[in-house]
Amino acid sequence: GCVLVVSVIEQLAQWHNSTVKAAVERLCNYIPGKYQIMCHMLCCIDKEMNADVVCHSLKLCKQDPGQPLCHLYPPPKPRHLCELMHPSSFIFFLLQKSFKGFSNICAFPLLANLCEKIKYVMRNKLPFEDFDGDKFSIFPTLRGYHWRGRDCDDKNTTVYPGRRPDNWDVKSDSNCNGIWGVDPKDGIPYEEKFCKGADSQGVVLLGDSAGAHFHIPPEWMTVTQMSAKSFANLPMAFTNELDWPQFSEITGFLNSTIGGWTDSLYLRLRRRNRCNHRDLQNISQNGTTYFPINITVYFSFSLARNQLLDNPAIVIYATIGNDVCNGNRDTLAHMTTPKQMFSNVVQALRYLDSRLPNGSHVILTGLVDGRFLWDNLHDRYHPLGQLNRDVTYSQIYSFLDCLQVSPCSGWLTSNETLRNLTSERASQLSNVLKEIARSEKFTNFDIFYMDFPLRQTAEEWHKMGGEPWQLIEPVDGFHPSQIAAALGTSITWQKALREWPQVLGKENPFNEQIEAIFKDQGGH
Repeated sequence: GCVLVVSVIEQLAQWHNSTVKAAVERLCNYIPGKYQIMCHMLCCIDKEMNADVVCHSLKLCKQDPGQPLCHLYPPPKPRHLCELMHPSSFIFFLLQKSFKGFSNICAFPLLANLCEKIKYVMRNKLPFEDFDGDKFSIFPTLRGYHWRGRDCDDKNTTVYPGRRPDNWDVKSDSNCNGIWGVDPKDGIPYEEKFCKGADSQGVVLLGDSAGAHFHIPPEWMTVTQMSAKSFANLPMAFTNELDWPQFSEITGFLNSTIGGWTDSLYLRLRRRNRCNHRDLQNISQNGTTYFPINITVYFSFSLARNQLLDNPAIVIYATIGNDVCNGNRDTLAHMTTPKQMFSNVVQALRYLDSRLPNGSHVILTGLVDGRFLWDNLHDRYHPLGQLNRDVTYSQIYSFLDCLQVSPCSGWLTSNETLRNLTSERASQLSNVLKEIARSEKFTNFDIFYMDFPLRQTAEEWHKMGGEPWQLIEPVDGFHPSQIAAALGTSITWQKALREWPQVLGKENPFNEQIEAIFKDQGGH
């Protein structure tokens, strides 16, 4: 993080032909409100120090004994480095003083409270602001309605998205789909008239960072395009853990502001049956193997579904890489084994069977073949390297791997043998999921398997005139981009229509009438 920020500052100075101090001030003016304190601490950067040297000087980067010196840029001459980092150096002294006690972003007093909130929601996968405790919120971020359908009465625990209507919602909207009241023409409740027998169901995603839709805006580090507008979304992104579930492939519902377009399974289910409005949950997390030993505890905190009171749900299990991806040097030894995969997934499915209403469906999604990443990005310039054409994705991958924080050491590497072994393990784990879908039976849901549609997505994008690298997030060089998410939705939907039409439910013939009557109550 330090190397990225300092690189941006130095490039801003270069692009605007200014001093580093002026570049810091410029960046601080771009960043909104209380977040500015982070950049004011960088007041003493010297042009003679590249980003690696600055961050080692600040002790934000370090070299442990016996470990290599991790650097993104070519290292300076040893003598020059020692002079800059020597305790008697005026620059080193000022930098150390500025950062004393602020070894991480959450140490800043103005951000400490916000960090505690973020830690809470990351730990529990629940809305921070939820006054009635029903696991739904009226606030967008901090695991609020960007992640789950918006609550329509946050002071009543019996009112929330996805429940069966209370007395056909004659007097109020108990399931937050915007349909309630009685038709004055015939005295029949609207919910009964339009939604009875309509196969209403929600969608729940159990996913990883791809499902949460991790995204770092490239304009945050592309100085040729940088302005105050570039950072307007920083507070929202920060309080959403750098995820954008509101635009995601499974639960997206807002028009994308990060490129591409939004198309999601939820939106298609809603168009198919307007009674499904707001019935969505995205229970995804960045950087975690998803099915831990304490899976029952995990879901009991996070999943919002009452077996007796709520509608059925389509549950998508899509941890497309986390079981083979880690940042360890001996990455193969830390991958999930087929035996572990079978045990963990079956354990999770048994728990779901105890919680999901009868008539639900579960779709297991296979792991991706991540060799696509290196093949299409390694020799391209990263956004950080586009100004001076000096940083490729290969260099970024090597830097992160050296720091042991690579999102996937097995795929983001120049070692072709390791890439192939990682894909082999991913294929083995996908076969486990396929076998579970074929052989395991459950009381309250049927179960299906589908391959992750990367090949079909690339082919479809090629037909549209696109390039494969555009399907990958430009900053992290790892996650599916907004374009990939939207195209993946279309491919998944077509497969479901062909092979499992019962999963999607029937089309509601009253959709137009519902929209006409309740158009002012259909917002998300």
